[in-house]
Amino acid sequence: MIVGVSPDKSAAQTKFKDKFDLPFTLLSDVDHRVAEAYGTWVEKSMYGRKYMGMERSTFLIGKDGKIKKIFHKVKPEGHAEEVYAALQSV
Repeated sequence: MIVGVSPDKSAAQTKFKDKFDLPFTLLSDVDHRVAEAYGTWVEKSMYGRKYMGMERSTFLIGKDGKIKKIFHKVKPEGHAEEVYAALQSV
């Protein structure tokens, strides 16, 4: 099962999911509770300005509920193939 989590409101997620025809569930985490629990709500910096934001990450979680692999600071390009390869060895 694939689940995406972001701090966006549900309405924005619906538009995003429709725009990119995503075949998986998106969950809204506007209060950052899930992101904080997984360590992905982090301090970021852009043009010298610091702010809190979501670190794009992927977690492979086994049927036993345990995290098998974590990908931090993910770039969308080529990431699906990287995750697929990791799934073959988990």
